[in-house]
Amino acid sequence: MDYISTRGSAAPLDFRSVTLAGLASDGGLYVPREWPRFSADDIAAMAGLPYAELAAKIMQPFVGTCIAPERLLELTTQAYGRFAHKAVTPLTQFDERNWLLELFHGPTLAFKDVALQLLGLLFEEFLKDSDQHLTIVGATSGDTGSAAIDAVAGRAKIDIFMLHPKGRVSEVQRRQMTSVIAPNVHNIALENASFDDAQAMVKRMFADTAMTGRFRITAVNSINWARLMAQVVYYFAAAIQLGAPHRKVAFSVPTGNFGDVFAGHVAARMGLPVGQLIVATNVNDILHRALSTGDYSAHGVTPTEAPSMDIQVSSNFERLLFDAGGRDGAALAEQMRGFEASKAMQLTNAQREGAASLFASARADADQMRAAMRWAYDNCGKVIDPHTAIGLSAALEADLPRGVPVVTLATADAAKFAPAVEAAIGVSPVLPPRIADLMDREEACTDLLGTYEAVAEFVAANATESPA
Repeated sequence: MDYISTRGSAAPLDFRSVTLAGLASDGGLYVPREWPRFSADDIAAMAGLPYAELAAKIMQPFVGTCIAPERLLELTTQAYGRFAHKAVTPLTQFDERNWLLELFHGPTLAFKDVALQLLGLLFEEFLKDSDQHLTIVGATSGDTGSAAIDAVAGRAKIDIFMLHPKGRVSEVQRRQMTSVIAPNVHNIALENASFDDAQAMVKRMFADTAMTGRFRITAVNSINWARLMAQVVYYFAAAIQLGAPHRKVAFSVPTGNFGDVFAGHVAARMGLPVGQLIVATNVNDILHRALSTGDYSAHGVTPTEAPSMDIQVSSNFERLLFDAGGRDGAALAEQMRGFEASKAMQLTNAQREGAASLFASARADADQMRAAMRWAYDNCGKVIDPHTAIGLSAALEADLPRGVPVVTLATADAAKFAPAVEAAIGVSPVLPPRIADLMDREEACTDLLGTYEAVAEFVAANATESPA
């Protein structure tokens, strides 16, 4: 298995090199040259496997010869051994059609743990016999930062610099990052900046030869292929429990950066019978507009009670445009250059038609989000967070055949957003015992001006040199 860039001009890489690289040298995102496929019999044989075994089986075709099968199983067993539920990503039932896939049982209470616990181990695996040192530079709208920091804190040969927009993440999200005191962890709060601004700085650093010439910079955001690969697994886990391969299953995915739902697209390309992928957005609805009208134009970011979705430039959407639009890297590179200059573009007919074969979309405002939270609590006794509620709102309105179950991805523990939950249902969720002391922990964070120059200067002063 080798990997190519969505923009067509970067050299193909193997899995190890793609994991350590993050973003492609031409500014594109890596995808497999071809999608591995499982037959219906292959999928049926996966029923009943423990999550770590299922993960190793699904990921092995992507890993290729870079990691032996028995070693990959050891890594998945270690990664998912830290989760608080034996099923790792358990399913619970709302009603005769609607289900909830709980992705928040990892150490930082969010779906990002499913991928990042493994990614931290992969970095360590690929560096153990090398004199190289990694500099991770990431941007977070809330959950990626804490999950990535937890995964790599204290690990040798790795420094992590995590950018977040100051004042635009929840208090729990911030403290889960800033309370990790380790010499290789650097939290950066950007003043007067949005997540999109932070993400743009990360991408700019990958193209800054003054930085890449001194430091081996990599990514933990979902621009890193290995993160997406790990997220594919829970689509298989859920669908198999609900009858796949003999039954189609639909998924409603609250998303801002498109990585979580693109993993569902990958699962479908691998042979999983996905009935539909519903892209659920809040009022920052660029993805809904793109999929429903073809208009991919960035507007200003509106702060909401679902801050992880307060995004207007969705990095992983480029992967779908590439795959659905005929895999023409040169054409997509030109299209993306135009978007980066104007922050507006129209999807081609091929891209729209390719996406429409699997994707639908929905937009939920604050009232609809709160109504879904009340529905879950009043009808099922379930307390869900604002992001999950946006997914559930879309699922409840989905137009699908009666026999197709709809799985809403529950992306975070409700306690991470207690004020918003209490405002909606009158119940304030509490943090699990394992992090009950979070509000009393010491914090460490650096406030910087929201400029690339300030961030690059800080990284250069604190990172370990290791030219790529």
